[in-house]
Amino acid sequence: MEWAGRILSLESGRVARQADGAVLVRYADTVVLATVVQSKEPREDVDFLPLTVEFRERMYAAGKIPGGFFKREGRPSEMEVLASRMIDRPIRPLFPEGYHHEVQIMVTVLSSDQENDADLLGLIGASTALALSPIPFPEAIGAARIGFVDGQFMVNPTFSELEESALDLVVAGLPDGRVIMLEAGAREVPEEQVVEAVRLAQDEVRKVCALQEELIRACGKEKEPVPEVSIDWKLWEVVDGLAREEIRKANFIAGKQERQDVLDDLACKVWEELADRFPDGEREVSRVISEIEREEVRRMILEEGRRVDGRRMDELRPITCEVGLLPRTHGSALFTRGETQALAVATLGTKMDEQKIEALEGESWKSYMLHYNFPPFCVGEARPLRGPSRREIGHGALAERAIQPVIPSEEVFPYTIRIVSDILESNGSSSMATVCAGSLSLMDAGVPIKTAVAGVSIGLVKEGEREVLLTDIAGAEDHCGDMDFKVAGTRDGVTAIQMDLKIPGISPDLVARALEQAKAARMEILDAMARTLARPREELSIYAPRILTLHIKPSKIGEVIGPGGRVIREITEKTGATIDIEDDGTVFIAASDPSSGEAAKEWIERIVAEPEIGKVYEGTVTKVVPFGAFVEFMPGKEGLIHISELDIGRVRQVTDVVEEGDKVSVKVTGMDEQGKVRLSRKAVLEEQLQNVPPVQERVKKFFREDKRRR
Repeated sequence: MEWAGRILSLESGRVARQADGAVLVRYADTVVLATVVQSKEPREDVDFLPLTVEFRERMYAAGKIPGGFFKREGRPSEMEVLASRMIDRPIRPLFPEGYHHEVQIMVTVLSSDQENDADLLGLIGASTALALSPIPFPEAIGAARIGFVDGQFMVNPTFSELEESALDLVVAGLPDGRVIMLEAGAREVPEEQVVEAVRLAQDEVRKVCALQEELIRACGKEKEPVPEVSIDWKLWEVVDGLAREEIRKANFIAGKQERQDVLDDLACKVWEELADRFPDGEREVSRVISEIEREEVRRMILEEGRRVDGRRMDELRPITCEVGLLPRTHGSALFTRGETQALAVATLGTKMDEQKIEALEGESWKSYMLHYNFPPFCVGEARPLRGPSRREIGHGALAERAIQPVIPSEEVFPYTIRIVSDILESNGSSSMATVCAGSLSLMDAGVPIKTAVAGVSIGLVKEGEREVLLTDIAGAEDHCGDMDFKVAGTRDGVTAIQMDLKIPGISPDLVARALEQAKAARMEILDAMARTLARPREELSIYAPRILTLHIKPSKIGEVIGPGGRVIREITEKTGATIDIEDDGTVFIAASDPSSGEAAKEWIERIVAEPEIGKVYEGTVTKVVPFGAFVEFMPGKEGLIHISELDIGRVRQVTDVVEEGDKVSVKVTGMDEQGKVRLSRKAVLEEQLQNVPPVQERVKKFFREDKRRR
């Protein structure tokens, strides 16, 4: 079908025929292969859906050979991890309860036109492959990307159009209009505009779903029966009688750890009492207690209007902010909201610290980055560290995207910026705490961001027609609820969104309500942050490098660098400054000591300075020849004093006046077409004589002064 001016096609049956479902998705000249395979038997050792999604790019897709020593694709890049997560999130909640077969979805980018993003095609392909397969996946998912360029919404903007777009919104949904997943980056876009974009995406989602249905009718396989969830109702009844009242009491305990300790002790106590009657039921007992806990948390919210920690539905947990708490970092902030705490540290670097990105779209450099760490101690656990998890990469990317719109341009602030967020305590929405702490750490470092950014998560409990939105969800509400809707932004609008559901979709009207509730909470958080630090500090941290910039003609770059880098190396060694020169002639000078940076700047300015005709310079004789002397009158610049211009009188030979190494004053008298400079010592001497009074005047002045003295 034609979709936003390009052809979208879905094809199955020609390639990857041994997979349970396989689809080639082509949009313009970008092609992805999406496959799905399930295990033959369900896993007996899990009580969750063992679904894995892998999104991988092949560099040949853009006619490239991978960099590095091995010349082949390695572990997934950050972009590939984020695309995998974006595909996983809308698909997971649609699987039937109790389905425990291992399912692996693989999306491979086979061709890239470097204009259309393959992540959206991966989501459409994964949905189609599942719908074609015998896996009991109920219905196809559609998806669309919405941009906002020059005051107009745009469907599926290209990479170049997204650079100009104020909005990058991906919407996944169902044919009946329900929204399953939202992911967005925005430049302070109002909530009303976001909702309008979501409604526009609904029509595009329906078109994509209709195309999938056409293919399913042509070659879809018969679905396997949905597995029945086996429940030991006798055990359930006994556990319910022993535990429900105790669980209700535990739900009045506000502290996460204290509450969990009570529930863990209760599970042990119930199991000890039932071990003889149900010797194989330990796991089932734990599952029943967890389900009763979920029921009770939801019942309290829907029927009693009370949350686990006693808050109102739209109430934030207590917030405290601290800045400048680490003495030698460039900027630091500690943001605490209830039992969630994020320590963010901002570090300022030079051009040399930029991150190089190799992607199908081409090579680029990244001068702002945010990294999120979730150590096990923040939730009271002990486990080995194995590098950043997919969750950590995803949360870091969300927070990075939220702060991106307020980062100053390179022209205003030519630094590489890195924020690291270490979660010290977690009980709900640590990614949004990272946004708040990261924003404060930048202001503490003196980065001139235009405004602060804050974030909050909105939860949902939905039973039939009853819907309750929860501001600033805690861990228990996230675990027992139906939605985690993260919204970040400034006072003027939204900068990032990520919505995940555990139920098969919500209406756009509910999305609008959640955005408004998040906006009210965001204003409160921004007020709390402003009471600690209302604006960026006037001065950079004394430990941050000082960066000076100047622009030189690109033709002068070689002169600054010198043969084999000799000149720039000498400047660096003698001043202690770090120098980086762009191809367009922009020079970045970084130094911990401001005087070192100024010295390097003055040195470079002398090198690139153009000789001025008529100006007098102090120079050094570098070479003597029969017809004159060559003088270096500016760094790296020489000119010739012809023998006739060496002195006022006639000069018999050059060495009668100057020798190599002599210091002389010379005047620039002209330049020829090749840029060779003509110098004159005689012109300087003549000017000096003109300033000396005649002999008669000097004699008269002497006698007048002598008479006064007598």
